[in-house]
Amino acid sequence: METNKNVQSEKLYRVSLAPYLRSKSTTQKMMLDVIIAILPALAASIYFFGMNALMLTVVSVISCVVAEVFMQKLFKKKVTVSDLSAVITGILLAFNLPASAPWWMPVFGGFFAICIVKQIFGGIGSNFMNPALAARAAIMASWPGLITNYITPDGVASATPLQLMKAGTTGELPSLMDMAIGNIGGVIGETCSILLVLGGIYLIVKKVIDWKIPCLYILTTTVLLAAFGVDISLLPYHILGGGLILGAFFMATDFVTCPVTPNGRIIFAIGCGIITAIIRVYGGMAEGVSYAIILMNTATPLIESLTTPKVFGEVKSK
Repeated sequence: METNKNVQSEKLYRVSLAPYLRSKSTTQKMMLDVIIAILPALAASIYFFGMNALMLTVVSVISCVVAEVFMQKLFKKKVTVSDLSAVITGILLAFNLPASAPWWMPVFGGFFAICIVKQIFGGIGSNFMNPALAARAAIMASWPGLITNYITPDGVASATPLQLMKAGTTGELPSLMDMAIGNIGGVIGETCSILLVLGGIYLIVKKVIDWKIPCLYILTTTVLLAAFGVDISLLPYHILGGGLILGAFFMATDFVTCPVTPNGRIIFAIGCGIITAIIRVYGGMAEGVSYAIILMNTATPLIESLTTPKVFGEVKSK
């Protein structure tokens, strides 16, 4: 008996791989919260831009889901569309398209986002940049005239507030109230700032996203725009116009492509703000949110390596 006790006391236990602390939240639950948060802004886009906004969103979501199933079956992997991540990608991709976009544009974007950006790199958790923004960048490079063909809610082609400020025609800017509720030209998901902010607050309260990322992103952009000489009276237009609020709350906070360390997230958010402000003031384009987030996505591994706390007792390799 004594021998058996000694054997049991010396028994080696198998240790599983990290993570060891687990949350009750699942990917599906978090994605469902994001859908709940973004639905009011989608409803506003349909109200202002009509059924074409709904059509683009539906086509985009279906394209992303079909692409996800296709790639997972192709690679003989478990089909995981029930986690709703492809649905979120589809909605965010549609939110980055103008209401005048042709139906095939979200089809191309959806397959590019899922097949090229997400699944080829291993699927959810392995992609190094936001799939929806990467698809938008690809569309912008291929069909810049179509993706920048913005229309107002009454169907008239119009420049966005950022384009008007870039051209120096500030006298034609819409009212701040119209900008807040979404009664302006732009892509279908970025115009209704009030509902986007409310959706972002919902995600913060539900602890789906870290409040520091959107707040520091918007704050950094605003402060730098003022430092670069932008008139103080135009700062609200920079905040409400363009994709700053949409990007800050719903895309920069993507838990796959932003840092996981607290200090890393601060650096990430500030970096997004710096790049956005530089592009808006000194770049050739009026908007820089998409490119700012994509560039910082690529810097995420470096940021995490610099901000990950050292393990107690860790010896630096020679």
